[in-house]
Amino acid sequence: MNRTLFLIYILFLSSITRLVEAQTISMLFAGDAMQHEAQLKDAINSNGSFFYDNNFELIKDEITSADIAVVNFETTLGGSPYKGYPAFSSPDEFAIALKRCGFDIFLTANNHCLDKGSFGVFRTINILDSLNIKHLGTYKSEYERNTKYPMIIRKGDVKIGMLNYTYGTNGITAKQGAIVDYIDTTLIKRDIAFCNIKGADIIIANVHWGDEYQLIQNIHQKRLAEWLHKKGVRIIIGSHPHVIQPIETVTDSCGNIEALTVFSLGNFISNMRTKMTKGAIIFRLNIVKENDSIKIVNPRYAKIFTQRPDIVKKQPYKILPCDSTYINSCVTIPKLKEEMMIFNKETDRVFKKHNKGEINEYFFFKNALDSCINEK
Repeated sequence: MNRTLFLIYILFLSSITRLVEAQTISMLFAGDAMQHEAQLKDAINSNGSFFYDNNFELIKDEITSADIAVVNFETTLGGSPYKGYPAFSSPDEFAIALKRCGFDIFLTANNHCLDKGSFGVFRTINILDSLNIKHLGTYKSEYERNTKYPMIIRKGDVKIGMLNYTYGTNGITAKQGAIVDYIDTTLIKRDIAFCNIKGADIIIANVHWGDEYQLIQNIHQKRLAEWLHKKGVRIIIGSHPHVIQPIETVTDSCGNIEALTVFSLGNFISNMRTKMTKGAIIFRLNIVKENDSIKIVNPRYAKIFTQRPDIVKKQPYKILPCDSTYINSCVTIPKLKEEMMIFNKETDRVFKKHNKGEINEYFFFKNALDSCINEK
């Protein structure tokens, strides 16, 4: 009898150990954070400073709720004079607002990272470092890249390898030692190996790729995604097209996600005007580590939309929810409502037809929804 009780006790302790060992890391990814000329004019104060916090007030709680939040920083902090397209240079306050909004990691390898030359790369890195913002994709020297890349994010016992690459930099070449991580399979293969050497439990590649304004991924994206997954990258998050593109998962025989690709998130915030560039998705997933097993759990997305001052007078740029419940309950301006419904329906159409695997939509703007309903 005593032996039986002892065995039960041991089994109980081992089950508790397994529960303690299981860790869940929540991750959130946002698309292209951009600053066009109209956004600069909207954010400037009478004293010459800039204010952006109101752009993100409805989304801040969701961003901060993630253990790790990542954004594609598609501009430079190149200093004054501040400019929009085609050679972006944004105020430092833009980065500060994104940090206050809850973003932990900025991706800097994109086709606009050299818009202000190597000086822009250096200054962007210096400002991000001074703000204690983690970043990857561009570096001030080969030595800096070798010491800081690949980035390994540690949360408890979980190690996440983070990679970032761009297809190009609009024909501008880095000088004075500045380094940009371009898509180069030889380089990427080496970086993946270093992730493994550093003990990464899972590797995430953030890739700036694809054709602008195209809602479907091209053959080069498909081939690179397949290659990355074969080399050990389990999660791929895409940017650059400025519109949403499909999401795909690969599962094993038990239905567990082995690999996941979001081909494009779209514009997190911008002043682009064509119908599908005004909206985007934010993408969430959980990484669960139990003993030596790493699982990708509950991949999901929420649709968002950028409200512009030319549509909503005397209001700033603001990221809004873009599901049908919020649109029908809270949006009263006809033109804005029409634009949001177009984006909402077209996103649903693309995802229904082209997504692979179970990726659910979710809604997180409950407070905003309750507020506008109560006001009525």
